[in-house]
Amino acid sequence: MNPEFWHKRWQEGRIGFNQSAVNPLLIEYFSRLKLPTDSRVFIPLCGKSIDMVWLAMQGYDVVGVELVETAVQKFFAEQNIEPTVYQQADNPTIKYYQGQLSGQTITLWVADIFALTAKDIGTINAVYDKAALIALPVDMRVQYSEQIRKISGKASQLLITLNYDQSKKNGPPFSINSEQLQQYYGDHYQITELASESTSIGSASDLRVTEHVWLLSDK
Repeated sequence: MNPEFWHKRWQEGRIGFNQSAVNPLLIEYFSRLKLPTDSRVFIPLCGKSIDMVWLAMQGYDVVGVELVETAVQKFFAEQNIEPTVYQQADNPTIKYYQGQLSGQTITLWVADIFALTAKDIGTINAVYDKAALIALPVDMRVQYSEQIRKISGKASQLLITLNYDQSKKNGPPFSINSEQLQQYYGDHYQITELASESTSIGSASDLRVTEHVWLLSDK
């Protein structure tokens, strides 16, 4: 998935992946990570997700990364937060926006996630991946899973995936099955399925989609 694809989606307002309400699966299952307050939660490909607001309201600092700067700017504007913008010391083309919400710090990087390091991101206590893995084509997912492991210090993850007949619908979001998930994460994480919910989508409701919630913890 090239950067131009995502820039164009935001420019044209084709951001159906951005939800206006907090993901109910986040609310229901985030406690399974057993994080103390003031922990730092990393959200890859965060967009302007309102889930970040919910996490801050629960007492967590949020660190996100987003390719499209407009998305980051919209997040802070919509939440009435005046952020400070910083340049990365070693690469002036990379920046991050930082602001406060409910006493918690929200730091959103404007960058290709593969250009960042653990030093950039800082200590991470957990990863919340609702829309990153499923946004990537199959040839990028192993590299992505390795990058998440490296920059998060192998922190536990709450991961949400979709499973459906990919021949009936083009991604993103892409379908990912349990065998693929084992391929991407099984060598380094214990993978536990927390929930699965099925629904039908499409004009004729002829496509069955199952949403899965996974807990990934250090082996």
